[in-house]
Amino acid sequence: MTLLYTLSYPLTGPVEIFFLVLLIILVCPLLFRKIGIPQLIGLIIAGVIVGPYGFNILARDASFEIFGQVGILYIMFMAAVEIDMFHLKRNLPRGIGFGLITFAVPLVIGIFGSRLAFGASWSTCVLISTMYAAHTLISYPIVSRFGLQNTKPAVIAVCSTIVTVLLALLVLAGVVDAADAGGFRFIRFVNLLWLMIAYVSGMGIMLHFLTKYFFRKISDQVNQFIYVLAMVFLSSLMASVIGLEAILGAFYAGLILNRFIPERSGLMGRLKFVGNAIFIPYFLIGVGMLINVHVIFKSWNVGWVALNMVVLAMLAKWVSAFGAAKIFGLGVAGRKLMFGLTSGKAAATIAAALIGFQHGLLTEDMLNGAVLMILVSCIVSSISTQTAAKRLRMELTEEEFKKETETKPGDYARQLVAVANPVTAENLMKLALLMRHRRNNNPVTALFVRNSDDARRVQAGRNSLEIAVAAAQAVDIEVKDIERYDINVVSGVTNEAKQNRSTDIMIGLHRRSNIVDSFFGSMTEQLVNATNKMILISRCFTSVDTLARLLILVPDKAEYETGFQTWVERICNLASQLAAKAIFISHETTSSFIRNIIISEGYAIRHEYRNLHSWDDYIIHTNDIGDDDIFIIIGARKGSVSHSSELENLPSYLMKNHSDNNLILIYPEQFAGDKGT
Repeated sequence: MTLLYTLSYPLTGPVEIFFLVLLIILVCPLLFRKIGIPQLIGLIIAGVIVGPYGFNILARDASFEIFGQVGILYIMFMAAVEIDMFHLKRNLPRGIGFGLITFAVPLVIGIFGSRLAFGASWSTCVLISTMYAAHTLISYPIVSRFGLQNTKPAVIAVCSTIVTVLLALLVLAGVVDAADAGGFRFIRFVNLLWLMIAYVSGMGIMLHFLTKYFFRKISDQVNQFIYVLAMVFLSSLMASVIGLEAILGAFYAGLILNRFIPERSGLMGRLKFVGNAIFIPYFLIGVGMLINVHVIFKSWNVGWVALNMVVLAMLAKWVSAFGAAKIFGLGVAGRKLMFGLTSGKAAATIAAALIGFQHGLLTEDMLNGAVLMILVSCIVSSISTQTAAKRLRMELTEEEFKKETETKPGDYARQLVAVANPVTAENLMKLALLMRHRRNNNPVTALFVRNSDDARRVQAGRNSLEIAVAAAQAVDIEVKDIERYDINVVSGVTNEAKQNRSTDIMIGLHRRSNIVDSFFGSMTEQLVNATNKMILISRCFTSVDTLARLLILVPDKAEYETGFQTWVERICNLASQLAAKAIFISHETTSSFIRNIIISEGYAIRHEYRNLHSWDDYIIHTNDIGDDDIFIIIGARKGSVSHSSELENLPSYLMKNHSDNNLILIYPEQFAGDKGT
């Protein structure tokens, strides 16, 4: 018997290539984790072993070129899309400052160090120094895995990456232009500056409005995923067209799309999964395949050049991180994290080395030394980042530690989402999930109550249940789906809420069936009277993900109700997840209580307060509500402290002035009962 299929090396068939790559992605992290080495290093080393300079099992063909480029763009995109915009704006000046420091220090050290070590021309020394100054967020996945992407050192390091890459690009362009034309041409920088301004403004406006329109019209998350990827590569392509690095375009796309992709959403889950499973590992393996460790043994000069580059590059980045940490008041863990994130080199360094070699500014030994520097910097970056991330995670404040480790599951919200309409079921479930505390592991109950055997209504209810369950499962939230037969909907909801000890009941706003029907409907009014638990009644005409502002109308003396802090926390969770601004329209005394809760609980959200002197003032404060906003009204049950005659007229107010707006009506827990957070 003869084999019909034989293997030849390097592998050329797509099946065996992809199988081997998947095997590496699967086995390497498991293997290297056991010996305490970051999985990023394992993937790079695997690339060295199987690559053309190792055992030549795989050639660095077009697939590695494509997936490698996609991987680095994906890292930059995810770095931008995962950052909370509140933290970004607060730390942006520090990020720019650190970017200037971590560019200038390596530039100076690199120029004079290379001049002394190699005796090269000033142009060559400047080019080598740009390789020291630029860095790649190759170890960012470690930060993301530890959930530290919004910590001060991580945000500062991410911001600094854009500064260093942009400045390195400008210096590199000037050096190459001077080498080719025999002198520096200032007009090229002026042209690039104007193109950058046009790119930032044009791409920003286009992506914002196009994404808002697309997400409103298309709710299918697979289509949304494809759209997001298309916009990332469009932004990267346009950046390349005007002479910028593609990674800058990917990062900018992430900033624009940030507010449309909440952290707790199915779309974010898909983006993280695909990046961590395929694109980023492919990129790391491809980096390893570029590295030829044999050149060290071919010439002492290569070893000397590589050693010089590694020492100067790492020293310069360490000095930069040390100085910036002192200036910004960061601890040891923060300093090490900044050093780890900014010491890795890949995309920009490879580009600079190849361009310098093509224009005769770098010798072959310098090119080989740069490649070896990339290997060492990736190893140092990964180890330093992982060590610092572990330490920083352990250095949480005592208050945060208690909240995250000592809070019992029963203290968190137990949510019940009642659905009946397939059109509104997904948005209802999304709102419930976005209002949850990030540490809440309690299951969500999705409920459909029927009191008849009407086939059409039953089928619609079951479809609603399936949609709600799918929305929860997309973000890995445990969900219990229940179809209940009861004498009426109110009895079904209240009985199920008692059985599950639910703290929050979310329902959709009923649709008026005739002219004499009330705005809320009799069922809503009966439910409010039947339970003292918090009830949230929602009506959204647009996708929840596209909301930009929350306008919250709060009645006088709302701070005296049992569930006051609970609904404030729910709204803060929603604002945080959506990166939306919370505008509280309330009496001055009530505003101070709300502000204290936000500060004491450490909610990093943008919040504003508009003073409510009388009930009629709310119309003035809400006349600018747009399609991207949601109007949240805090109600009160009859007999409660915050109830007033104005609330009796609330349905007519809403029907007259806000019939076309997104609404949430919240009846807080009142009188008595367990409090959920």
